[in-house]
Parts: sequence; C-alpha cells; structure tokens
Amino acid sequence: MSPVHARLFPAAVLGLATVLSLTACSTGQTSGGADTKAAPVSGKVSVTYLQKQGDQQYFVDEAAGAKAKAAELGVDLKVVDLGTDANKTVSEVQSAIAQKSNGLIVVVPDPAVGPQVVQMARDAKTALLTSDDQVCATGPAPSKCAKGDLVPRIGFSGQQMGQQVGQRAAQEFQKAGWNPADTRIISAWQQDVTVCGDRVNAAKDAFKQAVQGVQNIDVATDNTPTGAQDKVAATITANPGVKHWVVWGCNDENVQGAVTALQNASVTPDNIDGVGLGAYLACKDWQSGKPSGMKAALFINGKDVGALSVQTMFDKLKNGKDFPQEAFAPTKMVDATNWQSSGVSCS
Repeated sequence: MSPVHARLFPAAVLGLATVLSLTACSTGQTSGGADTKAAPVSGKVSVTYLQKQGDQQYFVDEAAGAKAKAAELGVDLKVVDLGTDANKTVSEVQSAIAQKSNGLIVVVPDPAVGPQVVQMARDAKTALLTSDDQVCATGPAPSKCAKGDLVPRIGFSGQQMGQQVGQRAAQEFQKAGWNPADTRIISAWQQDVTVCGDRVNAAKDAFKQAVQGVQNIDVATDNTPTGAQDKVAATITANPGVKHWVVWGCNDENVQGAVTALQNASVTPDNIDGVGLGAYLACKDWQSGKPSGMKAALFINGKDVGALSVQTMFDKLKNGKDFPQEAFAPTKMVDATNWQSSGVSCS
C-alpha cells in the first residue's frame, strides 16, 4: 500500500479536501458497529498515529504529512511504528489510551487484531480512524465484514487503483505486440490484506477488457521486495518456456521484487511489463537511466493520506463532524518520462 512526494501547500490541501468530500463513500454518518462515541475535546487535541511498516517510504511520507497537518492545526501528534508486529499493535493502543490520547489513527499489520483494537477504543471512548487498510469491528477478515462494522477509513480506492494499473499494463502489452500464448501475468500480493485483493482483482478485470487469452498466475507474498522476489523466482522455474511477463501487485514492493526475480532469471527488460503501485521504488529504476522492466507505476502520495487523516480526526474531535465511512485521495500514473514533473521525489 507508499512514496516520497511534493510538499503540501494550503491550496493543495484545500483541493484534496474537496476530493475527500466528493468521494466519501457514505452519507457522512459513522457506521454504528465501529463508532467509538468519543466525546468532543475542549482543549488541545492529542492524536496517536500507529502505522505498520513505518520504515517503508510510503509510510515515512504518510507520517510526514500527518506531522505537517498536526503542526498547522495545533494537534499534539505521536507517530508509532508498529513494524509487522500484531502484538505491538495491541500494546501500543493500550499505551496511547493510558496516555489519554483523544483519537487513534491506525494502520494495522494484521487485520485479525481489528476487533480487539475497536473494543479497546470503544471502552475508552477514544475516537478511532483507520488509514490505508480496512479494519473490521466484529471479525478478523475485513472482506467478510458487514459494511456497518468497518471502521471509517482514509486512503485510496483499491478498485480505482487496480483499474488504472490493469489498463496501463494492457497498453504496454499491446504496444509490445506480444503473443498471449507465450505470455504470463504475475499477480503478487499479501492475500489476507483486503485492499490488496481489491487492487489486484480490479487490475485483472481491466486488463481482460483490453486483452484476452493471457494466463494469470497468483503469487502469495508478504508485500515486501525480498518476499516477492523469492516467490516469483519459484514461479519462473515452474513455468519454463514463457517469453514475456506482465507484472502487477498490491504495491511497488511486489512489482519490484518480481521484476528483480525475472531479470535475475535472464529475462530482459523488454520482455517485462511491470506496472507498480506507489512509484517510490519504480522511480529508483528510472532515476538510474538504465532499461527496466518497471514500465510505469501509479503514484500515490502518503503525505496526502497522513494529512487528511489528521484533519478528519481533528474535525471529529474539535468540531463534532462525523467521519466519512471511506474517503479517497487522488492518484496519477507515471513512468520514466514524467515521474519528476509529476511531483515524485525519489530518495
């Protein structure tokens, strides 16, 4: 789920807030099953932002956007890196509640802890908002959750993102003039993360609308470059005779790992159609100036999501404004020719 990006200026934030209001997927009412019934705050607002994989560039940017918005609003913000530790999620939520945080924004490493996190927040009457990934109040699997039991979320539309990825992959395939019979698609993602499944399934559907007859191979990963690389390497070995490869996944990590595995197996960049999701790793390939199997990537700005999450929490706690059930930030497809002019900052 990502990148280094342009700084947020007031006009940009205003524009993004407009997008937020236009794309919120509800009437503006918080779902009853996940509502923590937090009391309004009369003094200074304190918020704890608990993120998985805090060293990943997207989440680094998300934290930066959250801190900038908190400074602007006068919010006392603490950002916590949960890594990939589900147990740490529970202990850090307990700690934040004990420290009298008025609101919690979470990106859980494992959705299975969702019900426990929701119950703790509800018991403490602490406002709870998720960013990026979905959390269910009543069960471990957001994909099986009733809509009213999903915690309000700020992030990106998995369906829209996947659609853009699939469309671009199809365009690159058609431009290359490959034969579907000796081409395979690698769809790589962590399969217990709902938003990842949304992205990948939408990519498949969009690609099939433009190109028929290409066999897809689902590859289960841990959403890291090395994890994807290892799994895709085994997939390549199990599929001898394939000449061309289309690659997409939940994030840049999956696509980068797959592209690396393919290139290590002596598949040349002109036989790889990789479309990333994030652009924060793809840009490093383009920055080098060398040919790459990473043909394009969907640019998603973590700073925007962090800033909007803090703004949304502040509006709830200070102004009594209901959380939108779901709200989306904008995205843009970039490649080697336009990533710099699009605002992607590659570190």
